[in-house]
Amino acid sequence: MYLEDRTIRLQLWDTAGQERFRSLIPSYIRDSAAAVVVYDIANLNSFQQTSKWIDDVRTERGSDVIIMLVGNKTDLADKRQITTEEGEQRAKELNVMFIETSAKTGYNVKQLFRRVAAALPGMDSTPEKSKEDMIDIKLEKQPEMTVTESSCSC
Repeated sequence: MYLEDRTIRLQLWDTAGQERFRSLIPSYIRDSAAAVVVYDIANLNSFQQTSKWIDDVRTERGSDVIIMLVGNKTDLADKRQITTEEGEQRAKELNVMFIETSAKTGYNVKQLFRRVAAALPGMDSTPEKSKEDMIDIKLEKQPEMTVTESSCSC
């Protein structure tokens, strides 16, 4: 995907929240810079499992990983069991980012990946240069040259 003036390559691993994939978490996220933990807004159990999945990510990667909590299936608003506010509160408690999406309709899906990509290390819009990366250039005025009759200053 393109973000501002950069090309970002995201690689997605979907475990569908299944317990049988829990043992694979270390190999899935070993070199990952971000994790997206998704729950179904119409399924309370999937929401309750998010803390455990986020703990697993942090156990493997520590605090240097970006985590986005995603409430999916907003197209099922009439079956909603978890409010947006509850999702936001969980994200705040776990110190992770939050968004709601609908994979079915595409609602907020691009925004989800843009926000994750923008949060990646080195993606700040005004990267600060360290002092050793800077070069001092001093400009000095050259003495004026005398012009001879031939209009040549040589």
